[in-house]
Amino acid sequence: MGYRLGVDVGGTFTDLLLLETGSGAFWRHKTPSTPHDSSVGILDGVTAICAAAGIAPAAIDTFLHGTTVATNAVLEGKGARVGLVVTEGYRHIMQIARSFVPGGLAGWIIWPKPQPLAALEHTVTVKGRIGADGAEVRPLDEADVRRQLGVLKAAGVEAITVSLINAYVNGAHEARIGAIAREVLPDVPVSLSHEVLPEMQEYERTLTTVANAAVRPIVGKYVANLRTRLAEAGMAGNLSLLRSDGGLMSAHKAETQPVNILMSGPAGGVTGAIWVGRNAGIRNIMTLDVGGTSTDVALIENLEPRRQRNTEVGHLSVRASALDVKTVGAGGGSIAYVPELTGALRVGPQSAGAVPGPVAYGKGGEAPTVTDANVVLGYLPENLLGGTFRLDREGARRAVQTIADRLGIGLMEAARGIIDIVNENMFGALRMISVQQGYDPRHFALMGFGGAGPLHVNAVARLMGSWPAISPVSPGVLCALGDATTRMRTETARSFSRMAAHTSADDLIAILDEMASQTRAELIADGVPASDVSSLFEVDVRYAGQAFEVPLTITPDDLRRDGIAGILRRFDAEHLRLFTFNMDTPHEIVNLRAVALGQVPDLPAPEIARGDGNPAAALMREHTMWMDGREQTGAIYDRARLRAGDVIAGPAIVCEMDSTTLIETGCVATVDHCGNILIQPA
Repeated sequence: MGYRLGVDVGGTFTDLLLLETGSGAFWRHKTPSTPHDSSVGILDGVTAICAAAGIAPAAIDTFLHGTTVATNAVLEGKGARVGLVVTEGYRHIMQIARSFVPGGLAGWIIWPKPQPLAALEHTVTVKGRIGADGAEVRPLDEADVRRQLGVLKAAGVEAITVSLINAYVNGAHEARIGAIAREVLPDVPVSLSHEVLPEMQEYERTLTTVANAAVRPIVGKYVANLRTRLAEAGMAGNLSLLRSDGGLMSAHKAETQPVNILMSGPAGGVTGAIWVGRNAGIRNIMTLDVGGTSTDVALIENLEPRRQRNTEVGHLSVRASALDVKTVGAGGGSIAYVPELTGALRVGPQSAGAVPGPVAYGKGGEAPTVTDANVVLGYLPENLLGGTFRLDREGARRAVQTIADRLGIGLMEAARGIIDIVNENMFGALRMISVQQGYDPRHFALMGFGGAGPLHVNAVARLMGSWPAISPVSPGVLCALGDATTRMRTETARSFSRMAAHTSADDLIAILDEMASQTRAELIADGVPASDVSSLFEVDVRYAGQAFEVPLTITPDDLRRDGIAGILRRFDAEHLRLFTFNMDTPHEIVNLRAVALGQVPDLPAPEIARGDGNPAAALMREHTMWMDGREQTGAIYDRARLRAGDVIAGPAIVCEMDSTTLIETGCVATVDHCGNILIQPA
């Protein structure tokens, strides 16, 4: 009998879910986050959840953690001072960047160009050159290397990046500079571009490695502190962190390559949704992860999440695999306000966060928020977190009344207006990952989770036409569940850059086999049994002359059976789906990737007792709420007492420890065999 603990640290709450791997039994807990030191909130939660399960922390075999520490370091501009070493003649690589400006027409007039993560005064050049074919053109001048590293040492840099021209094909010069750097600056972490991203396009390779170096000291300090705190609490199990692409990586690997956990936080919800969908028999899902500060959305097709080759955090876009998650500033803590200039109601992206939080939390908040509007409308009962957290309804009414007075409308109309606007913001984000990617949202279920997801999922499903709207078991801690139920993953990449017409399947298979051996060895070194490791491969293809590629998943068996022509047929089909056209142009194979995967934990969802369809045993009381422009009488149910097959007609509220599910008028909810609530139009 073993235990896996998933921990997800959000801006407002830290969520924990403890799984007993033999029986599938689980315990859940939410505790307020501690932004000044996340490990404090984590340890509070570990102590509480272990007490609830009746075990000591030492019984936990695996600690699996999704974190936003790297994300926040980038967003807040708190990364380390990076020293950059480049090839002679390329000192301005970070300043030249790419001639791309986000936004619409005339965006170039008002767009402030972000400051490079490695400043020009902290960029030095070294003598020596590797050619495009990997051969040494000029030997490395080691005396010059030591002089330049001395300049960086005098500047007080906190991390070193080495990114030389053509290092992706031969990293010998970078490796030697790295060795010298460890002599000259022994306490400064060194990131080498041929290890972080062995792909062509020197700017993307340099930017990604600089980003890795910028967050490396912060992530290293965080992981070391967390490891120490857990050891002091008696936990000696393995510590793994969630990657941006939804897999797990060892804590040691996360310390050396933290660029792969820049979007660790949102990935947990997607992997949790896959686990729920697998057990519920639902394969096409859009996710709606609503927290206190933001909403994350993603698309899962046939139980496979969409991945992208770039990780985007604020203005930073680095070449690292990530789940295709879009984020909007719409959460339970999003602040409602009426600007003087327009006089029109706005909601977010400013958030009350964990401190002081919504007015209804009674922690000193004064600005009206989405949570306050839900309280006023009656969608949130007074007692949260199993009765341990009581909401201040009168305080919420006073806060929302300020919006009503500003707009000259009634209290309930103002509260409903706040909810309608935040729902539209979520709707816009969901269109980005569905309609704008060539998917019909009517072919997908919509799963709402996070503390506030089930409150909004019914309304947003109406906007999208996506049914059923799903409130999964333990929606408030689904990100932690995702952390606990995913598997180890690592990958490596290599630039190929050949015309498809001049490439054979055997050429690709030979390279992919070599890359597979490398990634398998990494997982085995991290403690994954060799028998549990499997491999898959990706290839980036484009039409010759294009500036972007389309990634495709392949297997050696596919290559042997269908050859290069099979890859090109799949590329044409995907290009047509994404962009509605194909080109009569030769194809180019650009990059190859090998992915090694550990085994998916065999953790089936426990089934609940079957009922007769009548939810009366779970009825807590009747309840009045404002819906469809009028007060309506509904009911409040206790989710813990619902049974499989129970049918609940809206309007109704289902309460549980970590979240609240709203079923709207004109809809009906059914409880499935695992306890998920499936909402459909009546």
